[in-house]
Amino acid sequence: MPTFTITGDIDPFLHVSLRKGETIFCESNAMVMMEDALDLTGSVQGGVLQAAMRRLANGESFFQQRIEAKRGDGDCLLSPATPGSIQILDVGQKQYYLSDGAYVAATANVQVTARMQNIGTALFGGTGGFFIGQTSGSGQLVVSGFGSLFVLDVEQGKEVMVDNGHVVAWDSALDYELAASTSRDKGLLGNLVNSVTSGEGIVLRFRGKGAVVLCSRNRSAFGAALKA
Repeated sequence: MPTFTITGDIDPFLHVSLRKGETIFCESNAMVMMEDALDLTGSVQGGVLQAAMRRLANGESFFQQRIEAKRGDGDCLLSPATPGSIQILDVGQKQYYLSDGAYVAATANVQVTARMQNIGTALFGGTGGFFIGQTSGSGQLVVSGFGSLFVLDVEQGKEVMVDNGHVVAWDSALDYELAASTSRDKGLLGNLVNSVTSGEGIVLRFRGKGAVVLCSRNRSAFGAALKA
């Protein structure tokens, strides 16, 4: 299997070592450097419909890069599209959901498909949804987040609330719901007012046992601050 290594502390590279015949997939324009033994081609992984849905789900480009070691062993360097840290996740016994823009790269036997959820109830007291990415298969997946990354271990019996803009990826074994407020007892109007006045907006509530990958910066809030 290809070897993923994070290189550097601030805005790190993803260093990938491939043996002859091995393949990885990565986000469009992720390749920074590669050795001559490697070939890079464009790929629509999973077909046109899945590529279009992944575009909606987690901001992936319609075409991905496919890097294959055709003429021998070789190394390459990849980089996420936005500033921030990188996390390598083992996929197989654990599967993950991905938020917008989190996907960087994966080994060939890991698939990322789009999952559509019910959006209608998101603002009405609790659960709801959006398009998210979902992994399957086995191997390794690389995700990135804006700013620094932190892996939060959710324990059984303890509910954790996370601002939606700071969630990068989470264990699919976790129960979660999308909510308009951090409070459960204010009613619809109270939740909406609290969401506006607190500045938190949408939060994700996690329950069960599993990991959540968080980033220190909220891209939407950062963009709004730059515009202001």
